[in-house]
Amino acid sequence: MSKILPFLFLFLGLVNGGGNPPYPWFHYEHVFSPAIYVDQSGFTKFKTIQSAIDAIPSNNLRWICIFIMPGIYREKVTIPSDKQYIYLKGVGIQRPTIVWDNSESLVASPTFTSYADNIKVEKLQFVNSYNYPPMKSGGGGKPLKPAVAAMITGDKTTFYECSFAGVQDTLLDAQGRHYFKHCIIEGAIDFIFGAGQSIYEECKIVVNAGSFGERTTGYITAQGRSGAYDSNAFVFKNCNVIGNGMAYLGRAWRSYARTIFYNSSLSNIIVPQGND
Repeated sequence: MSKILPFLFLFLGLVNGGGNPPYPWFHYEHVFSPAIYVDQSGFTKFKTIQSAIDAIPSNNLRWICIFIMPGIYREKVTIPSDKQYIYLKGVGIQRPTIVWDNSESLVASPTFTSYADNIKVEKLQFVNSYNYPPMKSGGGGKPLKPAVAAMITGDKTTFYECSFAGVQDTLLDAQGRHYFKHCIIEGAIDFIFGAGQSIYEECKIVVNAGSFGERTTGYITAQGRSGAYDSNAFVFKNCNVIGNGMAYLGRAWRSYARTIFYNSSLSNIIVPQGND
């Protein structure tokens, strides 16, 4: 990881006098018409999230909200690049959970994949259950392997009050401008990684490296900035880092990796040197 670069705060617009979102395309209110409802009980037309996404016309140019009723949805969900302006919104006190079990590859394993621009997600849980929840035996007897809960490659994507759970490579923040607010991200090894230009604000980062024994040291981030003039970076603002075991804040995935923890609370699980 590169050293903290003060100018990056100005570049990303983090230090300002107001409480405005960091990018002008972060709008908290939209008019959604029409709306689609997903409910496993059969009271709606769609029982799966993917079938609701598939029903949206290609090259859609207006916001469409998909309301997802409570439940555990055991499916692999993908938003293709030609289906923009989708708002996935979980309904109910118990957030709907999307679960998939796969560790084939970074591209094939994600429970949730979004290739499209202009996507908003709220109050959903994404889990890759390949070796989650972790146990002392090492993920239920399974070897540690990349098992992605969510992969985001589209631009202008936001997540509010969502959670991402896994062990290795939980959240692939691959590319594009992304904003995470009040989210929970859990893992052990490189569990927030990629080359996104992203801000994580008031999020909870949960390390579960201790579940694999004292010899396992975790890594929160693996940022993938590959060029000196690339604008991407991970910025954690007003976040809370907790968990078990010991972990580094991160390690470089590419030569010009750039990660900043700003005004955040770091518990004693963090290795004193910070980055590896």
